[in-house]
Amino acid sequence: MKHCTIIGGGIIGLSTAYYLVKDGHQVSIIDKSNFSSGASYVNAGYITPSHFIPLAAPGMINKGIKWMFNSSSPFYVKPRLNTDFLKWTLAFKKSATASKVEKAIPVIKDINLLSRDLFEDIKASKDFNFHYERKGLLMCYQSDKVGEEEWKVGQRGIEEGLGVKNLTKEEVDVLEPHANLNIKGAVYFDSDAHMTPTDFMPEMVGYLKSKGVVFYANEQVKDIEVSNGSISKIITNKQELKADEVVLAAGSWSALLTKKLGLQIPIQAGKGYRINVERETGITIPTILCEAKVAVTPMQGFTRFAGTMEIAGINHKINPVRVQSIANAAKNYYSNLTISEAEKASADCGLRPCSPDGLPYIGKSSKCKNLTIATGHAMMGWSLGPATGKLVSQVISEKKTTLDLTPFHPDRRF
Repeated sequence: MKHCTIIGGGIIGLSTAYYLVKDGHQVSIIDKSNFSSGASYVNAGYITPSHFIPLAAPGMINKGIKWMFNSSSPFYVKPRLNTDFLKWTLAFKKSATASKVEKAIPVIKDINLLSRDLFEDIKASKDFNFHYERKGLLMCYQSDKVGEEEWKVGQRGIEEGLGVKNLTKEEVDVLEPHANLNIKGAVYFDSDAHMTPTDFMPEMVGYLKSKGVVFYANEQVKDIEVSNGSISKIITNKQELKADEVVLAAGSWSALLTKKLGLQIPIQAGKGYRINVERETGITIPTILCEAKVAVTPMQGFTRFAGTMEIAGINHKINPVRVQSIANAAKNYYSNLTISEAEKASADCGLRPCSPDGLPYIGKSSKCKNLTIATGHAMMGWSLGPATGKLVSQVISEKKTTLDLTPFHPDRRF
């Protein structure tokens, strides 16, 4: 048994604690919040084998430059004269090649499928009562051009062994008879599932506490001391902690902590927004509104509209222009749906840790013996929570990992 301290209490940190406890380790978790806020609470709740194309894909640089001057665009990069940002941008550009995307596709698909199976195992354990449904995902489009692009991805999905169909508007209306969708058609992936994050997270916290996991809430890591190539002490604003093994799962803040170890892990915070609509919408199947890049999820008691990727540093400022763009998309795609001023006023945001190549960092760096890194999941953090937790626990328990971790290595070069 090892004493493991996890820095970060989001979906990645909690999932890691879950599997470490299963493997017989003693676990504590530190988080700067009170374990009730952050990206793990405001995301779309998707488990997405369908999303096997990394963000760093050919053409994204040109789109990013075009969208840079439009603060309501789906992917907005705020230009900054910041060394870390400029290095990340260069690494993103190097990663956005056809050959690198081809290598990444099966890797992203496999870790998503593993995570979906693990979510289902957790649900089947009867220790939890969280909302989980596997209804697939509709990629709805309004233009023929976007429809053709989505079907190309769908065909690639079929090559990867996923179940994918190209649906007409009439076929979509059979699946979603009360949604009143204003679309030309949709590409449907049967591989995907969805959840209500605000159900799962408190349940997991309660379960972990019942298993003896120690939670340090509202506690910020200020420094990390290293001795002989290992972390000897974690210094917070409240105390000093020692651990046999340390897991860094601090999301967008992870790179700030690795710098203290002399370890450079390129991460940029990608802000995403969500609006909850707590009334009947007629929406029953998770849906991406393709042109607007907005995700729609039927959750327990409400429908969530989530979207935008805003790379503008670590901040939680709500940009009303971006909230309005999500509301506009909802009205544009659903004939009978208008998001109210009150619903827009209650919008929230979360920061997603984006690596340059679209693959998370999972594993040990050669620069620190007792540190395992688990961050950089971008928009797939929720989807990849259990898979990451399982893999990290296998590393710490010195077991053979379910997947080859080479593509996720924290020391990989860009």
